[in-house]
This record gives sequence, structure tokens and C-alpha cells, in this order.
Amino acid sequence: MTSAEPFTRIKIRVAAALFNGDEIALIHRTKNGQDQYTLPGGNVEPGEPMHRALERELDEELGLDLTKAGSVPQVTWIQDAMVTRPGSTPPRKLHLVFRVHIASQTRTRLRTVEHDDTAGAGHLVWSHYKDTADKALFPPVPLAELATPTAPLDAAQAFLPALDDTNYNWI
Repeated sequence: MTSAEPFTRIKIRVAAALFNGDEIALIHRTKNGQDQYTLPGGNVEPGEPMHRALERELDEELGLDLTKAGSVPQVTWIQDAMVTRPGSTPPRKLHLVFRVHIASQTRTRLRTVEHDDTAGAGHLVWSHYKDTADKALFPPVPLAELATPTAPLDAAQAFLPALDDTNYNWI
């Protein structure tokens, strides 16, 4: 039996740039002694609609009922990633990042610890979105380049440069 070639299968991952005012929700983990920050989200299941996957992931990770959040998620960035990493044969990942805005009262009800079967526990932290420029963020979307959390982007800005082993390193 031969092993699968890297990137011969594709997974789609949805994530939320979850804003409360000028602050953004990030999942913080320490890996190999280094801080890593992830936008809440996860893989889309086979046959699952994108918005439903985002709803499910935010509920699983943060206890957020997106149907009651008061904000309609908007696709903001799309990023293609073909990056090798430790573990099994890596899939190609297509990241769809949605902007979501929540009220302060919703923020106070979110879970503060997110459990991942492979990455372990992560802690919900809030950061001014401009401060993300100096963080190891995954996926590495240009949050800090937004003029404001609600600033519109044109379609050309939505497609981010592809990630591969020449421009991204796993921590």
C-alpha cells in the first residue's frame, strides 16, 4: 500500500473573525514554547453548507448561537493553503474567513476554553484587531490592515496569497 501524496485531497475550513467592537476573539495555545493564535472555526463536514459549518463550529468551540448573534456572517477572506505539517499526509486546505460582530452581552456568555482533539486546550482571548499584526495567527489573514472592523473590502482583497512551505511555517 502506498501512502497518499500531499495535497491530493482538499478540505474546506471555515473560521470567524469574531468582533466585539474593535476587539477580536482568538484561540490562544502555546506550542513548542511559542504563542499561537487561531481564529475560531474548523473543517466543513462532507455535504455540509458553509454557513451551517460556521454555526456548528462556533457553537462547539465557544457556545455561540450564531443564529442569535445579530450579525450576518460575511465572507471576508479566502486563502488556499498547501503547507506540510507534522502528522498525517497533509490535505490542501481552503480557508473561508467570515466576519461576525457580536454585542458585549453575547461576549460575556462565550466559553473561555476550547478543546481540540489534536491541539489540546486553547484559551479564548480578546485582542485589539490592530495588535494581531505581531501575533502568530492562523490562518494568517490581514486583520490589522482593516481600516475598521466593519470596513468594506472589494472582491480583489478577499483572495489572499496562497500559503505553502516557502511563506508559512508551523509552530
